[in-house]
Amino acid sequence: MEVRAKKALGQHFLTDQKVARAIVDALACHSEPSCHSERSEESPLPVLEVGPGMGVLTQYLLERSDIDLRLIEIDSESVEYLLTHFPGMQGRLMEGDFLKLKLEKLFPERFAVIGNFPYNISSQIFFKILDNKDRIPEVVGMVQKEVAERIAEGPGSKTYGILSVLLQAWYDIEYLFTVGSGCFAPPPKVESAVIRLRRNARTSLGCDEALFKTVVKTAFGQRRKMMRNPLRPLARAKADRLGWSEDELAAFLAQEVFSLRPEKLSVEDFVALTRQLG
Repeated sequence: MEVRAKKALGQHFLTDQKVARAIVDALACHSEPSCHSERSEESPLPVLEVGPGMGVLTQYLLERSDIDLRLIEIDSESVEYLLTHFPGMQGRLMEGDFLKLKLEKLFPERFAVIGNFPYNISSQIFFKILDNKDRIPEVVGMVQKEVAERIAEGPGSKTYGILSVLLQAWYDIEYLFTVGSGCFAPPPKVESAVIRLRRNARTSLGCDEALFKTVVKTAFGQRRKMMRNPLRPLARAKADRLGWSEDELAAFLAQEVFSLRPEKLSVEDFVALTRQLG
């Protein structure tokens, strides 16, 4: 039995065993002291594999005694394949949509995430990881190369954007390696890449987190323009709240930071800007 790749699900099945092994080996949170803090040495780390497909990563994950594997797969054909070919999947494998999964119920404590993420929802996967950042110390994922570069890139790059800032605020990002299209069936039209996210030591941004997200998303919504243009409504809201005059609002927006384009600002710059707009 083979599983038919479905375009609507963004499926491209990894077939290169060496790449699969390297992805699984990259999951190293069990060796990080911070990841031992809430569990005993004997207790395996809960790990969720997203989109296992035909189990190319699963086979190597199951060899590891240091993890307690769970899997989420939306494709019923893949679920049937996994249940048939991997003894012991019952109770580990869930059929469903990762984006709709209530992670706090499934994993009340810390857990890691790994997977060959479908191209069409990879950004949404990372936004969901952000929503659960305090319980996810590590993520190893294969995504479209362009997305991996965007996430890992620093300020000043044309690919630096919303995901870059929001993820780098809470995670250390490593671009591990590139994977050619020939490693998949069917081969995608683009290259892929594997990245690793490890939770940093930050416990608070020191600003309103909801406003921080709004500032970042609003600024990059018009990334070709100086930031005073997209952020003017947020500055206006502050001016109205504090009863500023038009001259005071103009003086606030005359600060140098508002003359920059968003890709020039680091995470800390966005944090400082959020404090100013709060």
